[in-house]
Amino acid sequence: MKLILAEKPSVAKNIADALKNTVKKDGYFEGTEYVITWAFGHLVELYDAKDYDSKMARWEMENFPFIPKEFQYKVKSNPRNRKQTDGGVAKQLKIIHQLIKRRDVDAIISACDYDREGQLIGDSIIYRGGSQTKPVYRLLLNEWTPAEVIQGLEQIKPNQTMKPLRDAGISRQWADWVIGINLTSVATLKYQKGQGKALNIGRVLLPTLKIIYDRDKEIEKFVPEDYFKLQATFQTSGEETYEGTYTEDKEDKFKQKDRLEELHRIIQGKQAIVTDKQVQKKKEFPPFLFNLSNLQGYITNKYKGWTSDKVLKVAQSLYEKKLITYPRTSSNALEESLVGKTANVLKTHALDFPFNDEIKFMKSKRVFNNAKVESHSAIIPTYLKPKRLTKDESIVYNAIRNRFIMQFMPIAEYEETKLMMKMDDGEVKGAFHSKGRVQLIEGWKKVENIQSKDAILPAVQLNETVLVTDSKVTKHVTKPPKPHTEKTLLRVMETCGKSYKEEEEIEEMLGSILTGFSIGTPATRAETIKKLKDVGYISSTGKNLSCTTLGCKLVETFPVQQLFDLEFTGRLEKVLSDIQKGEASKKQFLTTIFHFTKESVETIKNSKEVIINEVTIKQSSNEVLGKCPQCGGKIIEGKKGFGCSNWKSGCKFVIWKNDKYLQTMKKKPNKTMVKQILKGNKAYVRGLTSKNGKKFNAFLSYVKNTDSGYYSWQMEFKK
Repeated sequence: MKLILAEKPSVAKNIADALKNTVKKDGYFEGTEYVITWAFGHLVELYDAKDYDSKMARWEMENFPFIPKEFQYKVKSNPRNRKQTDGGVAKQLKIIHQLIKRRDVDAIISACDYDREGQLIGDSIIYRGGSQTKPVYRLLLNEWTPAEVIQGLEQIKPNQTMKPLRDAGISRQWADWVIGINLTSVATLKYQKGQGKALNIGRVLLPTLKIIYDRDKEIEKFVPEDYFKLQATFQTSGEETYEGTYTEDKEDKFKQKDRLEELHRIIQGKQAIVTDKQVQKKKEFPPFLFNLSNLQGYITNKYKGWTSDKVLKVAQSLYEKKLITYPRTSSNALEESLVGKTANVLKTHALDFPFNDEIKFMKSKRVFNNAKVESHSAIIPTYLKPKRLTKDESIVYNAIRNRFIMQFMPIAEYEETKLMMKMDDGEVKGAFHSKGRVQLIEGWKKVENIQSKDAILPAVQLNETVLVTDSKVTKHVTKPPKPHTEKTLLRVMETCGKSYKEEEEIEEMLGSILTGFSIGTPATRAETIKKLKDVGYISSTGKNLSCTTLGCKLVETFPVQQLFDLEFTGRLEKVLSDIQKGEASKKQFLTTIFHFTKESVETIKNSKEVIINEVTIKQSSNEVLGKCPQCGGKIIEGKKGFGCSNWKSGCKFVIWKNDKYLQTMKKKPNKTMVKQILKGNKAYVRGLTSKNGKKFNAFLSYVKNTDSGYYSWQMEFKK
């Protein structure tokens, strides 16, 4: 009997479904050859500083820098009360270890995600308490379809071969803990007045903040300048018209309006000769397959209200439902070994398109290229078709499927025509230029009905005489750089600040990014952007991101400038990537991090006295919302929920603000809802969201279960 450990319950269910003939038990599935159990992501976490030394319970400047001699782990804490262990996690951990010790279990297979976090999750559970006497193997999959699970179990690897991946995971975790704990604590003590949220300092957080700050400053310093253009309307002998722009010395933007006004008068009713005509047939290749950053950029740019974090969560859901391959990838190509499998996936999905006769499988380097793949291939659909998707899932799934189909459609082709018109007039030194194009083959653009915005020129011949029928001088203003959006920010993080003009050039260049020289990883970038918002360093207006006053003060004051440097952070990420490949030392990396942390703490301590953030605690109004149904006390609003004022006496009645049941319907409890429930035992709630993404209204009541003593929600609809 072999024990399989999955990262999440949903993945364990996928494995159990693939193996068939399994029985669901408390915390695991059991079959004839395999027992399948699961984690809930990380089940253990690093000690808090105070767990090593009780004096660290209070932040005192003299206690820092603090670096443990030996890093230790504990069972994950309850997110609502960090002083307590999470009961559900502790129970599952106990079940897993009991299964590991079972006499009939002769081997353990880690089936956690194939990345450094997944490796760390599996190993931290399997080896908890010491070395493992039973052999441990690794199941490495890119998707959770039944066929892939069965094939993967036939190709398991010894877990020891994954040691470099584990070392990279540990190095990242310990480095972020040491930098975060020390610099957050010391910076808060030094630069914050009043108690409240700490000044968050992080290895990836600060350079990302600096990217947005720099763009804000570019916009702030930008001085707009007026410029002018001269545009003429030309008429052919066939009385067709087209536009041309005046150019002189390769410049079509002019600071002096008078010169253009004079030319405008001169050319009225004049004739011009088409002195140059260039016609080129050009090919347009489809955009590359999605990696996570490109998928996040595409969705957040196209749809309102989407964030990178939301895209990742929806993609993760599709992955766990076996509908797409592993989403947390930096690759925009597929492994060459996937040719046969990809052909089958294409055959399955091509039937859904009306132009399926144009969809033909081809093995091309744009799609299949080992040099552009690290750990995981690009995101594509699996051979399983979705039966039912929510609105959000449909948006992400269709984007991935369409991008996949585009790769196997004909290459789009267009004809580009450039014209140059000159006048036989000594005062008109320059020439007029026109550019237009005609789509010859629509090809992959059919998939999403992508239309060209270029003008179509009439059939003008070389040396043909055309007539100026109209002209105008137009005024324009130079525009400042655009604020960063999540799409542009992700691109800068992915390319470590290198700028590339052409989208194609960026896509081609991403192969070199796979060396690891970037800011964060595909798995962490969305989380970083979300955290910057949560801690108040940046804000968003529509799609645009900008620094808050607090964020600006931090960049301008915080003395450890290396943490704002993209190159410095990029180099650290590169070393983590090299550790993962077995090309760098975990010990050497951590020695560097510890030395950097000690120096940084001293730099902060010795920096000038200045307040970056002044925290003012808002006094609670203590408005009584109603009578407690449990003890008759007063229900008031707290930071995390609406609870009873008699909580010190033991009353546990509370309606949590992050209530999970309400979250499934995209709702949070508010004062009005709580007042209605306390007064009439139910509240009429509008705008609830179903699993399918549809809005509905319903009565909600919060009722005590007489057997368990716990309160739970009940729903009924208006008759």
